[in-house]
Amino acid sequence: MKLQHTLKDRFLRYVQIDTEADPFSTTSPSTEKQKNLSRLLVEELQAMGVKDAYTNEYGYVYATIPANTDKEIEGVFFCAHVDTAPDVTGKDVKPIVHENYQGQDIVLPDDTSQVITPQKYPQLNQKIGHDIITASGTTLLGSDDKSGVAIIMDAMYQLMHTAKDIEHGPVSALFTTDEEIGRGVVHVDTSLIPATFGYTLDGGDIGDYADANFSADGAVLTIHGVSAHPGYAKGKMEHSMKIAGRILAALPTDELCPESTAGMQGFVHPGHIEGGLEKTVIKFILRDFETAKLKDRADLIRSITEKVLEDFPGSSYELEVKEQYRNMKDVIDQYPYITDLALQAMKEANVTAKPKAIRGGTDGAVLSHRGLPCPNIFAAEQAIHSRHEWTSVQDMEKAVETILHIVRLNGERF
Repeated sequence: MKLQHTLKDRFLRYVQIDTEADPFSTTSPSTEKQKNLSRLLVEELQAMGVKDAYTNEYGYVYATIPANTDKEIEGVFFCAHVDTAPDVTGKDVKPIVHENYQGQDIVLPDDTSQVITPQKYPQLNQKIGHDIITASGTTLLGSDDKSGVAIIMDAMYQLMHTAKDIEHGPVSALFTTDEEIGRGVVHVDTSLIPATFGYTLDGGDIGDYADANFSADGAVLTIHGVSAHPGYAKGKMEHSMKIAGRILAALPTDELCPESTAGMQGFVHPGHIEGGLEKTVIKFILRDFETAKLKDRADLIRSITEKVLEDFPGSSYELEVKEQYRNMKDVIDQYPYITDLALQAMKEANVTAKPKAIRGGTDGAVLSHRGLPCPNIFAAEQAIHSRHEWTSVQDMEKAVETILHIVRLNGERF
């Protein structure tokens, strides 16, 4: 394939559009500005000839290139999210292209205390000669996941123009909003995607391939203490915040917490606490690759709470646990050809595949459990959610090639 990549220019254009999500918003999308990028993507898709591209009230973009053969070839889709994380501002992003990178430290000009070094990011040692893109030092870059957006957009362009000889069934693009705040595919209508499987483009270094992720629950622990006037509280007051402190102090510190786990180990993590004398609420996230163990994580919170409350006979608690998402591997393992296609496509793109599990969740995890198996492919995202965020143009181009090989290989199955 002789590709005429449009990827770099697309990426530079997309990251300058502020699409930061808002976790405290109750609207969908959480910020109207996400729709600015969605509308642009529709315009560009229609301009390249994808006539049915459209966006809806949620800011989602649906687009499909029709089959170009009479063969009954299964449809495949590719998914990325337009929003950026609220951890670091995504407003007024100034992308900088560091052409032909030669291993030097990269000093970001708008805040020279922000320095990207090979010592801190050893992946840079593998990027000699690449064109590295960073922000200017005061914002994130937005590679998570505008790298994925640009990769898919370029792949759709290639299929419409330079790679038209690839025989394929329907090839769809799905762009979502609010992924960074856990609402990415809440409103996705899977009936609008003429595919039986797909891939998210929302991964890290070149070659990364993930068909497993955490299963996740959220737990809300509410502690009801006993109020009394502080001047006359002896023998009466049971302070809910102090009870909460005892519970938090009793959580494991050498296991089952983010600070001491890695690989396939799960954890219990208190992410937010709010309260007063009479009532305190602690919000936990529970994570494990084995879904059944999530019950054990909730039982740990329950047992610690009940033990602490033995010293506070007038107090009580409630623990509410809600499902958040599940391990995609439970679904994807039923369709081994999906992984085979991705790994073979990387091989044909001269990319060394690095299968791994995600210590988090993706839109693909939710879609997998809604009937569309959807593992995750690398999008060259580095140092995400930080002012040091960077990416490689050449690695993103390899992701485009990987998509095109997946489309071709899928067609050859029929």
